[in-house]
Amino acid sequence: MNLEGRRESSNVEDRRGMSGGAMAGIGLGGGAIILALIVMLLGGDPSSVLQQAGTTTQTEQTNVEFTQEEQELASFAKKILAGTEDVWTAQFAKYGYEYQPPKMVLYTGATSSGCGAASSSVGPFYCSADQTVYLDLSFFTTMKQSLGADGDLAYAYVIAHEVGHHVQNLLGTLGKAHQIMQQSSKTVANQYSVRLELQADYYAGVWANNDNARYKSLEAGDIEKALNCAAKIGDDYLQKKSQGYVVSESFTHGTAQQRHNWLKRGMYYGDIEHGDSFSPSYNSL
Repeated sequence: MNLEGRRESSNVEDRRGMSGGAMAGIGLGGGAIILALIVMLLGGDPSSVLQQAGTTTQTEQTNVEFTQEEQELASFAKKILAGTEDVWTAQFAKYGYEYQPPKMVLYTGATSSGCGAASSSVGPFYCSADQTVYLDLSFFTTMKQSLGADGDLAYAYVIAHEVGHHVQNLLGTLGKAHQIMQQSSKTVANQYSVRLELQADYYAGVWANNDNARYKSLEAGDIEKALNCAAKIGDDYLQKKSQGYVVSESFTHGTAQQRHNWLKRGMYYGDIEHGDSFSPSYNSL
């Protein structure tokens, strides 16, 4: 991606280097990275998982010197968030709405959130309670090493997807879906979770489409790497990778093909109208 000269978002709290207190309760334990990828990768509002993890207290910032690569990743994340602010402000204005951007917290290892304790093993997530995206930048290294998902747009997709959950929150979709999920069987709740995730993938594509139209930000190979990332975070791909078989009833994010398709769909249409993942039958998603 070409981000030269782009502004950085001011809606970012940098907690990197801050030491977190001990985490009480149930830890994620061995194999946490792959398990978290299956359950939480690019997921939205993981309140129950975080509450199980216990609580984290944040203490003073230590004198940590970040590498040039770490600083470049932090700047990258801030520029991508700024791009989502520009795109969604314009998109909301088309419908007479005012877009209220989320905050983003960059942290190292563990931190606290409005949804409970957060750790890097949980992966990036959006918390609707405080309307904040939480991101440990080391997750991008995990993507590359564990999944072979690399590239600027692939990393940007992670952030844009979480912002997609914020868009759902502002439009009321997230709250309605969570209410239905709480009153439904586990099978139906999982299906609604898949619908939420695929729509967030679509919204990430909407951002990529409009960001490129506004700033000419995409370069050769960017789209292919992002679509590869979407495919490699499908529930079927991750389950096969971690346990050797697939349990479709437990899907919460969608198959590799679905995630690829909905991200690509958002890139193609670039609008809100074609992102309805709730009206089609579940099997046709």
